[in-house]
Amino acid sequence: KLRFLGTGTSAGIPIIACDCPTCTSTDPRDNRTRTSATIEFTDPDGIDRVILIDTSPDLRQQVLRENISRIDAILYTHNHVDHTFGLDEVRRFNEVMNQPINIYADDHTMTSLTRVYQHIFEPHKNIQKSFIAKLVPNIIEPYKPFTLFGLTITPITLNHGKLPILGFLFTSDHHPDSDLLPLAYCTDVSAIPQKTFATLQPTKTLVLDALRHRPHPTHFTIAQAIEASTQINPSRTHLVHMTHDLLHSTTDTALPTNIALAYDGLTLS
Repeated sequence: KLRFLGTGTSAGIPIIACDCPTCTSTDPRDNRTRTSATIEFTDPDGIDRVILIDTSPDLRQQVLRENISRIDAILYTHNHVDHTFGLDEVRRFNEVMNQPINIYADDHTMTSLTRVYQHIFEPHKNIQKSFIAKLVPNIIEPYKPFTLFGLTITPITLNHGKLPILGFLFTSDHHPDSDLLPLAYCTDVSAIPQKTFATLQPTKTLVLDALRHRPHPTHFTIAQAIEASTQINPSRTHLVHMTHDLLHSTTDTALPTNIALAYDGLTLS
């Protein structure tokens, strides 16, 4: 299953000091923490696994809300604050599972993580022993698949303004009848390279960035997301990383039938 932990933009919804209709909405779907998700499945040995995509600043709140008790691996799309600044929270999962957690990121993101979280990656420099996460860094590259617990993950290149970042295509030979797979997770997108479009052609489930209706230099608009979804042609598309310009009820009902706004806590299988 795919679980949306957060579906909001970098400021989260409600935004601080805002009384707009979305920020004051009583619809729980308009309460959007920073974008993050989990892939949850049973591996070929019958062990339940949870792969986390990004560690948002709201990670603690998200995993408590969703009652998540393990994280087996973490994938990173890019190094921006709203996708990485919850990393310190995973130390509790180290303690619960009594093992380190493998993390996967491109070289640019891993360099940023090791700089910001020096206390985790260079613990010998800490002044005193403290409760820190135990992580195993793994560098990944676009279009070079790797396998985790029987799930094949192909990193893909997306353009987030001038910054090339990663999306992920998930496939599995162990789940040939899945309605979810192949699943493509593509947050923070302003353009999709042609090679990535070709890689995404078998997608059944597409998760795609759609910030708002007005143009933005580093994110798709709703119209651009619809156009990209039409080109990829998945069975279903769920939009993420929305700002407070988009009221869930009115925006969602205006979308094509196979496209919908995601919301925090939504689970697909």
